[in-house]
Amino acid sequence: MNVQIEKIRNTIEPLRQQIINHKVYSVISDIEDLKIFMQYHVYAVWDFMSLLKTLQNNLTCTSVPWFPKGTAETRYLINEIVIGEESDVDLHGERKSHFELYLDAMKQSGAGTSQIESFLTNLKNTNDLKAAYIASNSPIEACDFVDFTFKIINSKKDYLQSAIFTFGREDLIPDMFISIVNDANKNFPDSISYFKYYLERHIEVDGGEHSQLALQMTSNLCGSNEQYWMEAEQAVIESLQKRIQLWDAVYHSIIQRREHV
Repeated sequence: MNVQIEKIRNTIEPLRQQIINHKVYSVISDIEDLKIFMQYHVYAVWDFMSLLKTLQNNLTCTSVPWFPKGTAETRYLINEIVIGEESDVDLHGERKSHFELYLDAMKQSGAGTSQIESFLTNLKNTNDLKAAYIASNSPIEACDFVDFTFKIINSKKDYLQSAIFTFGREDLIPDMFISIVNDANKNFPDSISYFKYYLERHIEVDGGEHSQLALQMTSNLCGSNEQYWMEAEQAVIESLQKRIQLWDAVYHSIIQRREHV
C-alpha cells in the first residue's frame, strides 16, 4: 500500500476509533431512537452522493462533445463506484441509489422524511444551501456537516474530494451498531428490514470493492505531490471531526427525547 495512504491511516486512527466507539450507539435502544439517528444521518447519505457526482464530473467528461479527460484508470475507478452507489438494487431487485434506499428505510420505520425532502425541494428551487436549511428547519449539526462537504466540493481540488470520500465515509459503521439493528429487525421485521438491508449493502459495496477503488483513486490523484498529501490529510481530519459532531448531536437528541417521555 502507498506509504502516504498508510500515513493518513495512522494519523486518523484515533478519530476513527472515536467514531466507531461513539456513545451514540449505546443509547439506541428502540425504534424511536433509531428514527432520530436516521433523521440526522440521511443528510450525510445525501451529501455523499453529491461528493460522488462531483468526482465523476471532475474526473471524467460528462459534457458534449466528448473528449478524453484524465487517465483511463481514474475514469474507470470513479465510474465503477458511481454505478454501485447511484444504481444499486433494493430488496425487491429494483434499481435505486443508496440515498433512495435510505429514504425507503426511513419511511418503512416511520422516521420523518419531511425535513430532508423539504431541504432538497428548496435547494433544487433556489440552489442556495443556507436558504434550504432555513426553509426546512434542518438540524444545525447536519447543516454544518453538509457545509464542510460542499466547502471541499467548491475547492475544485479533486484530490481533496477523493480523500474525504475515501477516508471520511468508508468503513465507519461499527459492528455494535449492526448488532443493534439486527436485534431490532428480529422484533420488528416490518419496520427495520429495509434499513438492515441498506447497512448490509453499505458494508458489502462501500466497505469492500469500493473502498479499494477509492484508495487507488486518491493515490492516483495525489501522486508524488507532498503538498497534495498534506492538504488531503488535513481535510480528512476535519471530515472525521464533523462526523463526530454529527454523532454528538444525535446522542443529545436521543437523550433529550427520553427526558421528555
